[in-house]
Amino acid sequence: MTDSLIRRHDQDGIATLTLASPQTLNALSTPMLMALAETFAACAIDDRVRVVILAAEGKAFSAGHDLKEMQSFRTAPDGGEAQFHALFDRCADVMQQIAALPQPVIAQVQGVATAAGCQLACTCDLIVASQTVRFGVNGINLGLFCATPAVALTRRLAPGAAFELLTTGEFLSAERAYAMGVVNRLAPPDQLEAETLKLAQTIASKDPAAIRLGKRAFQAQLGQPLRDAYAVAGSLMVENVMLPDTAEGIQAFIERRPKA
Repeated sequence: MTDSLIRRHDQDGIATLTLASPQTLNALSTPMLMALAETFAACAIDDRVRVVILAAEGKAFSAGHDLKEMQSFRTAPDGGEAQFHALFDRCADVMQQIAALPQPVIAQVQGVATAAGCQLACTCDLIVASQTVRFGVNGINLGLFCATPAVALTRRLAPGAAFELLTTGEFLSAERAYAMGVVNRLAPPDQLEAETLKLAQTIASKDPAAIRLGKRAFQAQLGQPLRDAYAVAGSLMVENVMLPDTAEGIQAFIERRPKA
């Protein structure tokens, strides 16, 4: 199941995971979420992986939850309530798994990312997008406020801007998303893969222990009161500075010589 829904390619410390269900617009169905969880879990314990790229096939990065699957839940005696809970909980678990992954995750967005698909992109640590893509949390157009995608979106956008998208159902162009800080880098469609790889290679060339500690520190301090944020970040910075490779890197800089 995992192999049919997600392809994994590893090279030079970079694991590229490609959503491979273009016929469903890479919908985040229960099987797709299970495949993502399994693949991320494998990357998390693989010390060879320094950076993860999350890419997709077809015209959509991901169109969000599988609406046909969701509607099928309604035949259950409770109208699908338990299955809806299970689906959204599973999706939330995957999003938290990305945040907790030791390696930075770069979303390589080649096509439209809507609803939970936008949530997936915005949950990644970095986004490189084609100049032609659009982002949307447009469930409101179907009568469904994208409450769970809002969690990821409000961590990349000012609350007012996020709420506007959530309540209007309007799409965000790649250019505007870049200007607003949602997207880190833009690229022409034919250069998207190269631009993403360039960013991944830059990160992969850094000290992997420092990057892993850095991601932990960054995620841990988000949303914390100022005093708590400094306490968390300071503790992890001490852990980082005590590493032998960090000591050598600092000493090499002081002595103006290459790092041993």
